[in-house]
Amino acid sequence: MKARKQEKIDNYQYERDLRKKGISLIAGVDEVGRGPLIGPVVTACVILPEKFSLPGLTDSKKLSEKKREALFPLIQEQALGIGIGMCSAKEIDTYNIYEATKIAMRRAIQNCPIKPEHILIDAMPLDLEIPTTSIIKGDLKSITISAASVIAKVTRDQMMVELSKKYPMYEFEKNKGYPTKKHREALFQYGVLKEHRRSFSPVEEALQTKGEYV
Repeated sequence: MKARKQEKIDNYQYERDLRKKGISLIAGVDEVGRGPLIGPVVTACVILPEKFSLPGLTDSKKLSEKKREALFPLIQEQALGIGIGMCSAKEIDTYNIYEATKIAMRRAIQNCPIKPEHILIDAMPLDLEIPTTSIIKGDLKSITISAASVIAKVTRDQMMVELSKKYPMYEFEKNKGYPTKKHREALFQYGVLKEHRRSFSPVEEALQTKGEYV
């Protein structure tokens, strides 16, 4: 039995359809960091030019770390505007991760130096005064959302690498704050850092068992 060929995704389709309607300032918005136990959720809002081309750009989760880091400055060079938004661990504990992600997305849009005419968002619906389109698997189906996913991912990963220099025993440079075996073990061995999300169950349990990092 022959293997089925993987269907090639036209990740410029949404952008083309909007431009046919006379809309040129199209933003892509995506988030990174809903699953980690520590640090902020980070979002990016990116507006690309019509003639944008960057071979190999797709959903950041499909790319190697080396590839993401290579694409990051190239997106920055070509983009018309980029805005970064964050919600801290404390805000995540206050609002919950879903609501905090939406807040961070709004911040990214507000921080973009150019106001978009239409916003393409990966999966999550947002109630804004600007028209939006929520796209399931948007980071694969829209080149603009793909660009936002890379910007958000590399930005957050760099933050985790910096945090790792302060707390090397948690290995944040490797796990980027996600609940790996090493990260969970470190929580119970060394304690909970001020940057940890206390509403997430492994952190909550470690706080009761081990307490704060001293």
